[in-house]
Amino acid sequence: MILVTLIRESLAALWANRLRSFLTVLGMTMGVTSVIAIVSTVEGMQNNLEDAFASLGSNTFIVTRFGFGLSMQEYLERMHRRKLTRSLIEPIREGCPDCAEVGAEAYGSSTIKYGSKRMSWVNIEGNTPNILAMRDLDVAMGRYLSWEDDSRRKHVAFLGSKVYEKLFEGMNGIGEKIRIGKEEFVVIGVAEALGGMLGGDMDEFVAIPLSTHQKMFRQPGNPVNLVISSVSLGRREQAMDQVRVVLRSARHVNYDDSDDFAIVTPDAILSFINDFTRGFRIVLISLPLLSIIIGGIVIMNIMMISVTERTREIGIRKSIGARRSHILTQFLYESTFLSLVGGTLGIFFGVLIGQQVLTSLLDIYVTPTTLAIVLGFGISMAVGLFFGIYPAVRASRFDPIKALSYD
Repeated sequence: MILVTLIRESLAALWANRLRSFLTVLGMTMGVTSVIAIVSTVEGMQNNLEDAFASLGSNTFIVTRFGFGLSMQEYLERMHRRKLTRSLIEPIREGCPDCAEVGAEAYGSSTIKYGSKRMSWVNIEGNTPNILAMRDLDVAMGRYLSWEDDSRRKHVAFLGSKVYEKLFEGMNGIGEKIRIGKEEFVVIGVAEALGGMLGGDMDEFVAIPLSTHQKMFRQPGNPVNLVISSVSLGRREQAMDQVRVVLRSARHVNYDDSDDFAIVTPDAILSFINDFTRGFRIVLISLPLLSIIIGGIVIMNIMMISVTERTREIGIRKSIGARRSHILTQFLYESTFLSLVGGTLGIFFGVLIGQQVLTSLLDIYVTPTTLAIVLGFGISMAVGLFFGIYPAVRASRFDPIKALSYD
């Protein structure tokens, strides 16, 4: 009965100061909402990255000119490296028995048009046809690039799903002609949707034959990235060693010199991105946590005001038999209720924002995880209890005689 009475009295005290309680709950709600939304976004991006690079295939690796470098000095040093070219494909095929496929890709960007519809800065990929198998890219409609397309430098285009939707909404675009820059291309196929990554969209691309791409963009030396898959995941390291030997020989690298190229794998790419963005993720998560702590300080201040205003009430309760533990428990209940309501509303709005707003804004699937919900709600409750202890203890220590004489 005493417990029920304390709960009833706590709720009545909060209701008597509705505006004050509402503002406190609002601050806590915003903090918890931010925690859930940001943690869900960070985890959503992480999952999206993993899905994106998983599409490379676990036994696939890429040979690039630059590799990974965080400093300008490293970048400038690697600028002096000789470019990788398509001519290296055949030596690798012959010198790498553990390589299943050897292809190449090049990148550029351009404006694409269809009728009155226009898209700017679209990623234009130049691919060898075997890139399809190594990237686990699925064809939704039509077909992918063929070796005949590449050998004849045909003007054919394979579209990402987002490009296809924007250009041919509600109609069949296979066989239609689009303009990439000043050149006309025939649409031969459409890719299955891949999803977004770090605010970008992996479905906004156009793939054309590598030979056509090199003729169209005319980059000095026609540089490419080499995309290679091993016969199995277990033989990937051996395939990478064989490719390294072939490239060092073909590029006449001295035995005591470092490689003038870089070999990267999907897991190495993920590891690099994780290291690079770790500080960014910590800052993102720390900001809403700070707002929750500020909300806790607000709770403490409001409870201190409440204790001061109710000094005579506390004196009366003590004079008729209320124990220190009763007073302490009542004020802790009040701070806990504020945190509980704020945490519950924060979870609701955090889930709503994550699923409805961030998913559409970032073009990645953001769903609040158990970690985000537990973290947001748990911290709000802990903050409410922690910052409610001091006012509750202060109230419980009032001398009843002095409290009754308080004006």
